[in-house]
Amino acid sequence: MADEVKNVEGAPEAATTENAPRRGRGGRGGGRDGGGGNRGRRDDRRGNQRDEDGGEELIEKLVHINRVSKTVKGGKRFGFAALVVVGDGKGRVGFGHGKAREVPEAISKATAAAKKAMVRVPLRDGRTLHHDGRGVFGAGNVTVRSAPAGTGIIAGGPMRAVFESLGVADVVTKSVGTSNPYNMIRATFEALREQTSPKSVAQRRGKKVSDLIKRGGASDRVAEAEAAAVTE
Repeated sequence: MADEVKNVEGAPEAATTENAPRRGRGGRGGGRDGGGGNRGRRDDRRGNQRDEDGGEELIEKLVHINRVSKTVKGGKRFGFAALVVVGDGKGRVGFGHGKAREVPEAISKATAAAKKAMVRVPLRDGRTLHHDGRGVFGAGNVTVRSAPAGTGIIAGGPMRAVFESLGVADVVTKSVGTSNPYNMIRATFEALREQTSPKSVAQRRGKKVSDLIKRGGASDRVAEAEAAAVTE
């Protein structure tokens, strides 16, 4: 009878010993392994994105960060809004806006939006604009003017970030009206979208670049030289 009791008591102990590893693998231990695998896959995706973006060096400028709030049932939910300007320094530039609960995520969203919205702006000699321009958006009213070499970027606030990312070295600007960075950026892009190069105008009109320069009063020799110097 005593042997039977020992066997009965030993059976639960054996079952407990066999079931313990199963609980560890399927419970707490399994959660750690599963979580680690998921984190590894997310890291791999980030690495691929860095490799794709690494093919082109871009200049990223953080223009403005604003804390925003959303009123929900039970209180307020705070977040952050970021305004970012991205350019390649060679005539392409874009801006983007992103919102998130944390600042780094908001900047990341804004940067991704800016990369998708990049536009090409023709530059003269790769340093300044071809002609003067004016942009209006809401209460924002900006004027941009081409400048001789050595002038530098005469611009402030958000507009400076745009021209530095664009690759402009000499420009004179003036902003009248609002100081809202969003409207100033949009007005600046309106002015940049109106920029045209002598090549595009000559192609549209079916003429040579030198013919357009001659109409400005230049001699044949000067017109030919300036037309040959036009690269974009």
